[in-house]
Amino acid sequence: MATLLPPPKRQKLYHGVPEPPKEEPTPTPNIVVQFVSEDDGRALAPAVNIPANITREALELLVNKLSPEDEEPAPFSFHVTLPEDSKTGQSSPARIVVTKSIEVDVLNHPSGHFTPEDIIVVHCAPQSVFRVRPATRCSSTLSGHSSPILCASFSPTGKLLATGSGDTNVRLWDLNTETPSHTLSGHKGWVLCVEWEPMERRLASGGHDGHVRLWDPKTGKPLGDVLRGHSKWITSLAWEPIHINPSAPRLASSSKDGTVRVWSLATRRVEYTLGGHTASVNVVKWGGAGGPCGVLYTASSDRTVRVWDAEKGRPLHTLKDHAHWVTTLALNTDFVLRTGPFDHTNKKPSSDEDAQQLAKARYENILKTIPEVLVSGSDDHTLFLWSLFPSSSPAVTAPSTNVTKPVTRLTGHQRQVCHVAFSPDGRWAASASWDNSVRLWEGRTGKFVATLRGHVGAVYRLAWSADSRLLISASKDSTLKIWDLKTYKIKTDLPGHTDEVYCVDFVADKVVSGGRDKVVKIWKN
Repeated sequence: MATLLPPPKRQKLYHGVPEPPKEEPTPTPNIVVQFVSEDDGRALAPAVNIPANITREALELLVNKLSPEDEEPAPFSFHVTLPEDSKTGQSSPARIVVTKSIEVDVLNHPSGHFTPEDIIVVHCAPQSVFRVRPATRCSSTLSGHSSPILCASFSPTGKLLATGSGDTNVRLWDLNTETPSHTLSGHKGWVLCVEWEPMERRLASGGHDGHVRLWDPKTGKPLGDVLRGHSKWITSLAWEPIHINPSAPRLASSSKDGTVRVWSLATRRVEYTLGGHTASVNVVKWGGAGGPCGVLYTASSDRTVRVWDAEKGRPLHTLKDHAHWVTTLALNTDFVLRTGPFDHTNKKPSSDEDAQQLAKARYENILKTIPEVLVSGSDDHTLFLWSLFPSSSPAVTAPSTNVTKPVTRLTGHQRQVCHVAFSPDGRWAASASWDNSVRLWEGRTGKFVATLRGHVGAVYRLAWSADSRLLISASKDSTLKIWDLKTYKIKTDLPGHTDEVYCVDFVADKVVSGGRDKVVKIWKN
């Protein structure tokens, strides 16, 4: 008897349509990748042949395996630079960040510039070993000020917050409980700037009354009498770095009267006055390079940036490239100078000498690969990058002879530049402008990286997270926005203020903001 075959299987129908044939997976090409350091462009290892679909995490493991054995494994970010001719206009990003794999991000990029036959040069930038969580909600809305809040600043350890307002008061807030701590009364006009000493022993405030006042943050009492001398309002304050003078750092104040005064807090007298500017001095910064006591950088409405020896106030350089008022300055060492000996490990220095050593080690760590550089932003819509003390870094072997010539000019903004800020690791600089945009630049070369668009009003202030992975902006449109530096898009939108936001600061995973609606908002994850 012949064997009967089973009847053929009935074909499955999906809503009356036969099942589509299965797609064959597309084969993944192998590519040749050259890993180079973002710091100095040197090759980290010989070129390697790898599958194109290898994930970003696997690339990180591979780079750590290929690096010398004595180096600790570190997290990396990877990017591929787009050639100038393949960029689609000035607003498009100048680099492709590898977030998934080289195949997804680079080979399938809309520019179509890269093919599997190319040797793909991947730039590797070490990241901080800790990660800051982006704020997503408003945890406290603190009222108390009766006028708009003009300035806000976290203390170096992040335990206290100081805010200055048009109601002539400085207020201290305890961040553990998110409640008011002290009200510091004494100014006769708006409080325009507050600045913490990097050891957190004192707080300085400058007002529209032309007075500088010092406060004890523990008791909320004034430390001695008011510092008088300026004839017009105070525009900014800067403390002497802790790695230079840990026990009694001096304080510099700039004013609308065109002068900068350096105060000795031991004698409560003016040590010297810098009087070279012919118009309002808008900002003063105290850098750590250039001499035993560091240098003072001042930016003025007379269109110049001046550099002074901080020991005796001797003028060193005058930088005259801007065509309009210079309104903002940033140093790539700002973060370590501001926080002194305090870092993410939460260690407390046992003495002034210990604090000096810790602060010096943090400062020198930034200068390993690049000298102290300065970015100046102006109402002429441009910024300039300056490297005035190239010998401050061991990485610079052939310093430039003419240091008063800018490294580069940063163009692209269509309106005045409001604020510029370096990331804590010095790799990025971000600029905010009245043209509603934030622009991102390479901190070492000044090359354009990306434009961050999303605000519908002027962007007033910027702040970076301590791990340099997040940037937050405060705007006239009453919102804060946290930006993702992998995609150059908004990571989190923080609406909540009912009017313009004038100031913002970022510490650990907390963000503080204040503005025209007279309330302080604290945001966290």
